[in-house]
Amino acid sequence: MVDLLILLAVSLAVSAVGWKYFIYFFSLGYGYGVAALAVTMGVMYHGSLSVPSIALLVLLFVFGVRLGTYLFLRERKAAAYRKILYDPSLQQKKPVSVIIMVWLFCAVLYVAQVSPVAFRLSNAERGTAVSETWAWIGAAVVFCGILLEALSDAQKSTAKKRDPKRFVSTGLYRIVRCPNYLGEVVIWTGVVFSGIGAGLVWWQWLIVAIGYIGIVYVMFSGARRLELRQNEVYGNDPEYQAYVKKTPILIPFLPIHSLARYKWLQA
Repeated sequence: MVDLLILLAVSLAVSAVGWKYFIYFFSLGYGYGVAALAVTMGVMYHGSLSVPSIALLVLLFVFGVRLGTYLFLRERKAAAYRKILYDPSLQQKKPVSVIIMVWLFCAVLYVAQVSPVAFRLSNAERGTAVSETWAWIGAAVVFCGILLEALSDAQKSTAKKRDPKRFVSTGLYRIVRCPNYLGEVVIWTGVVFSGIGAGLVWWQWLIVAIGYIGIVYVMFSGARRLELRQNEVYGNDPEYQAYVKKTPILIPFLPIHSLARYKWLQA
């Protein structure tokens, strides 16, 4: 439990960047927070690190730095994202209690997300027998998720440079409308896999479940927000309407083409 408090303190420290701009709790605080947690776990459990465990930590670090840097550069270079960043509704003075609650929620969520790796390392350090096979499987899935997310971001950037006013429907966007969010789901699915065979007890699995369900909810919520924005911009475009009808919004082969009516996904 002390280890979790240390990780929470690190997560709080990094995600505190959200006190500058509220949206940073969910963007820079998220990416760089995960990277910082990976480094912290490497330091805390250096005596019990195995090759697949190191691979998991490196992948989490790479994921966090890449995502944080990508979001930072995107917000600085793209006018559309600067408009979102400096949206008056986001810059309105919020009650301190609300800011604290969001800060705590984000920090706790990020720790819960990486908890399968932390529990694997802490259990191994205490002498619990752990399966390295599942660590390798988890690392492989995480790698695929990072690759999917990075390629999706690159393809969208390229498409928008070519035609800023058109929605993106090429490359990975032919498979699902939010392949970058799908990449996130794949990443954290791999992290959960890494906890299998690591001697986790019920309360540890409860924390793992909270983190996984939380980030999947956030991804579906993000996909819904994107859909609503795109409906405003492209809703009268017949080509966009045809694209939406034939392309799942987030999960391949799952015929969910719209999340707009699911108000419980509003976050």
